[in-house]
Amino acid sequence: MAVVPVKGAQVEIEQSGAGRDLVLLHSLLADRTVFAHAVPLLAKKRRVTLVSLPGYGASSPAGPRVEDYADRIAGLLAALRLPRETDVLGNGFGGFIAVALAARHGQLFGRLIAAPALAAFPAAARAPFHRMAELVSAQGMDAVLDAAMQRMLPAAFIEKNPEIVAERKRALAKADPACFRTACLALASLDLSGVLQEVRNPTMVMVGSEDATTPAALARQLADGIRGAKFAELAGCGHCPQLENPRAFVGEVERFLG
Repeated sequence: MAVVPVKGAQVEIEQSGAGRDLVLLHSLLADRTVFAHAVPLLAKKRRVTLVSLPGYGASSPAGPRVEDYADRIAGLLAALRLPRETDVLGNGFGGFIAVALAARHGQLFGRLIAAPALAAFPAAARAPFHRMAELVSAQGMDAVLDAAMQRMLPAAFIEKNPEIVAERKRALAKADPACFRTACLALASLDLSGVLQEVRNPTMVMVGSEDATTPAALARQLADGIRGAKFAELAGCGHCPQLENPRAFVGEVERFLG
C-alpha cells in the first residue's frame, strides 16, 4: 500500500503484477479489497493499480460531483506517470467515475471498462441514494450496511455466503460517513448523457444479469450512447461480479483487453 500526493490531496493505492497497466476503481458499496479474488488473475499479465476512492482508506475527500472524483483520478494517473496505454476499469461508482474520466481526460489513458455504470439513474432510482445519505449522516455507516449488501449482492449469493457478506460489511463500515454521503448525493444528481459523445476511448460496458442497482437494460443504453462500445452481460451476477464470479469477470476483461 502506498499513499500518493495528488494536487494537495492524497490517494491510497496498491500495485501488483507486471505488464500493461490496469487501474481498478471500486464501487460506493465496497472498498478496493472487493477486487481481491480478481487481482491475482489479472496481475498475471498486467500491472494492476488498486485505488481507494476519496473517503476510503487513506484517500482524501473530493468535491461534490462525480466529475470531481474523475479529476482526482486524472491527477493520480499523472502523479504515477502511467503511460497512455493504461486501461481503466470501474465498478459501480467507480464505473461512473471512469466514464466521466474518459469524457474529461480520455487522452490520459487507453481502454475503458464500465463494469457497470449508467448514463444517469431514473428519477425513482435516485431516492435510495438520498435515503442512504440521510441515514449515514444521522447514524453513521452501520445504519446503511444491510441496505448496501442488498444493493450490492443478489439475495441467493447473500444467503449462501454469509462469511463474505460479513467481510464486506466490515470493510464498508470503515468508510468515512461524510464522504459516503457526498458520494450518494453525487450519484443522485449525476447525468452523463450529455457528455457521452466526448468518450473516444475503446469501451466495454459490463453488467451482471441480476444487478438491481444498475440494471442490465440501462447499462446497455450506456453502451449504445458511446460510439463503438461493446456490451457484455454476466449471467447470474449482481452488482459486483468480480466478487461473485471472479473467473467469469476476468474472462470478459481479458477478452476485451486482449
